[in-house]
Amino acid sequence: METVITRFAPSPTGYLHLGHAASAAQAFAFPAKHGGTCLLRIEDIDTTRCKPEYEQAIYEDLSWLGFSWPTPVRRQSDHFADYDKVLQNLRTQDLVYRCFKTRKEVLDDIARAPHEHGVAFIGASLPKAQETDLLGQEKPYAWRLSLEMCREILGKKFQNLYFSNNGKKTKARPDMLGDVILARKDVGTSYHIACCHDDAVQGVTDIIRGVDLLETTTIHRLLQEIMGWPVPHYQHHELLVDANGKRFAKRDQAKTLRAMRQSGAEPENILALCGPLG
Repeated sequence: METVITRFAPSPTGYLHLGHAASAAQAFAFPAKHGGTCLLRIEDIDTTRCKPEYEQAIYEDLSWLGFSWPTPVRRQSDHFADYDKVLQNLRTQDLVYRCFKTRKEVLDDIARAPHEHGVAFIGASLPKAQETDLLGQEKPYAWRLSLEMCREILGKKFQNLYFSNNGKKTKARPDMLGDVILARKDVGTSYHIACCHDDAVQGVTDIIRGVDLLETTTIHRLLQEIMGWPVPHYQHHELLVDANGKRFAKRDQAKTLRAMRQSGAEPENILALCGPLG
């Protein structure tokens, strides 16, 4: 029987809040029921926003809640060379292309993504002379995944990608999100590459995460097929929300576990607020 391995993978861009506690509780509870292991992974590829003090607080908060994990902990910022090899592999297969659009233009592409039906933005590389000119001007660019080339290489498989979500066979629709960004000139990787690569390297069999990442799974399934990586089982749980029905988020200055801990809260009371575990 396959040993269950899952992971909790926060980004140290701020202190953890109650929503993180709920997600951690789900991730750690699943392997506990199945005699498996939950890994802790620090997803810190954003070297501008990620801070050492936030990483240290992750360890302290999770330990305070009663969770434990194998060491050493994988920190993604230690593995940029590994992610670059993935990008080089994709480049060799012509599965990515340079995109010189501004961040706003890229966000507009994403906003046009249908998310349910139809086909989102699909682009293509620029003519060689134009690309060479822009590179000579040191224009910033991003590497985008070419769905057109993915279709060409995978053939019928492109339309027949599936994954298990909450125990149900689910069809992956990579075209829902269009040509996603896989790296930038200044940051040579993305969440998509780093996450999928590490899940494969660490032998993750089950991924327990919030329903807000369900759409992302469809791109991850495509990357797994292209790179020959194993396909984990997925479970996407509902998000913890506040009294107004709004999800907890760092950008909204949600009350942190650190603040709760320092104010005298007990870990069992915090976990009780996280709701029932699936």
